[in-house]
Amino acid sequence: MRHTMRRWAVHRRSNKSLDDLARMFNPVLRGWLNYYGSYYRSALHPTFRCPDDHLTRWAKQKYKRLRRHHRRARHWLQRIMRTQPGLFAHWQVLQSTAGQ
Repeated sequence: MRHTMRRWAVHRRSNKSLDDLARMFNPVLRGWLNYYGSYYRSALHPTFRCPDDHLTRWAKQKYKRLRRHHRRARHWLQRIMRTQPGLFAHWQVLQSTAGQ
């Protein structure tokens, strides 16, 4: 799964918006969640941190104020994750199991 995510080259798609990226990748993420997460969903947490890392790198490429600030880009992404938890399929799962 991580190899497939790496091949997406999210950080090179700085011309796309976050909504566009969600539309492109949600069907695949949702399929992985349904297939691999049917029994032991929390085991997918390390795997699904990977797209968040790629999205952080994408934000650093897209927004000039985040360019050399990894922590600031990570906080920016976490703020979006809190305000729009349904944007990416894996965000819903990460937040629902983190509250347990």
